[in-house]
Amino acid sequence: MTAVAPERRPRLGVLGWFAVAAGVLAVVAGVGLILSLVTLARLSDARTALADRIDPAIAAAYQLDAALVDQETGVRGYLLGRHEQFLQPYRSGLTIEAQKLRQLDGLVTDEDLPGLRRNLAAVGARTKAWRTGFAMPAIDEVRRGGTGPGAARVSQGKRSFDALRGALGVLQRDLDAARVRARSQLRDYATLVSVVVWSSSIVLLLALALAAVGLRRQVIRPMGALAERVRRVAAGEFERPIHADGARDIVDLGSDTEAMRARIVEEIREVERAREELDRQAQELQRSNAELEQFAYVASHDLQEPLRKVASFCQMLERRYSGQLDERADQYIHYAVDGARRMQDLINDLLAFSRVGRMSHQHEPVDLNEMLQRAEGNLAARVEETGATVESGELPTVLGDPGLLALVFQNLVGNALKFHGDDPPRVRVDAERNGDGWQISVADNGIGIEPEYAERIFVIFQRLHTRVSYEGTGIGLAMCRKIVEHHGGRIWLDTEARPGTTFRFTLPDTEEPAAT
Repeated sequence: MTAVAPERRPRLGVLGWFAVAAGVLAVVAGVGLILSLVTLARLSDARTALADRIDPAIAAAYQLDAALVDQETGVRGYLLGRHEQFLQPYRSGLTIEAQKLRQLDGLVTDEDLPGLRRNLAAVGARTKAWRTGFAMPAIDEVRRGGTGPGAARVSQGKRSFDALRGALGVLQRDLDAARVRARSQLRDYATLVSVVVWSSSIVLLLALALAAVGLRRQVIRPMGALAERVRRVAAGEFERPIHADGARDIVDLGSDTEAMRARIVEEIREVERAREELDRQAQELQRSNAELEQFAYVASHDLQEPLRKVASFCQMLERRYSGQLDERADQYIHYAVDGARRMQDLINDLLAFSRVGRMSHQHEPVDLNEMLQRAEGNLAARVEETGATVESGELPTVLGDPGLLALVFQNLVGNALKFHGDDPPRVRVDAERNGDGWQISVADNGIGIEPEYAERIFVIFQRLHTRVSYEGTGIGLAMCRKIVEHHGGRIWLDTEARPGTTFRFTLPDTEEPAAT
């Protein structure tokens, strides 16, 4: 059996490929920068040598030549005219000579201008020889009143000065040659800088292109292909597998995405199976609701008809034969009449409870002040009987079913009138803002409800008192909760508001509540 070779995973991830590309570019840029800096440094040195040493040295040499010529001219003029003013060029020439010799001594170095320092020393020696051998003795002799140097000495002085000019000419030619070499070197370095810059730029562009190609091949193109596969799956092709190549991170991402796709496909299958089950249950629930509606019809017509007959005949027995039978028979008849009446009330309340949410009208703006007044009107006899007082603040307008909301007030106010203490009942209804809706409170001064029964009282048929003490079917508060929740709110007993009982419930403001 042939073994399956394990899948080969790329060694580098996205960051690795970016690091390689950045490293190559950094190396190329670094090498180009170093070469550029070296050639620029040499170019700067050549420019400094030319501009700061050779050119100033050439200018100083020509100025030194002019100063020496001025000295020779001044000496000849003095020998001919024998007047001190003719020595002025000689004196100024001495000053300029000293300055230029010092300047040349500082500018001329064997490192940049080999052999020039030796030529400069020769110029200084010949200058000293001409001055001490001819110029100064001739001046001193004329100042002592002599006739001056003879023709032989003048000829010797001329030869000495010519030798001085010759040495200075050699220095000047060497400086000119050094200038030519420096300019040539400057051009060579400038050309080298251009070559280095252009070469570095070309190599950098090539490296950048190679890096871009590598990143495109290993990162960008695989990411685009993976994104396209993911989009096709997202568009509904759930059975299309997802795979990726390129960098390690992209391959791993493709594998993770494929695992997620497979899991989503399995979840979709589970959801489809669950939806089929829900559809089956919905059909069963629809059938059950139909049966429940049929039961409600039977309960409201077929069951109540014999119940009304039983109650009617028991009442006739009670009226016609009251006092003719013994006391126990009268009591039995009274029990039968009361039981039939309570059974009718229980059936009617149960039917009303079952219709909440199914038989309600379309929601519309409802003024709660009017709903409270409607509830008071329905409870007018009991209000007069108990001497109750019902007060309210300004109540808002909400979106709901008028009949159901009036029934909430009727049940809550009715409970306050039923479960009162020794004092006449006092009921207070108020409203306050609660986020994007309203919170309504109905408070009374009755006997109150213990906190441990705060949830139990909203369960259908749950009673905290016997029917002998307080009449009722135990459906009122359960119906209030169902109505309020049908309107998108909630109802609860405020266990901290004492004495008496305080119910609070919320209703939305003007927007249609969520479907329930």
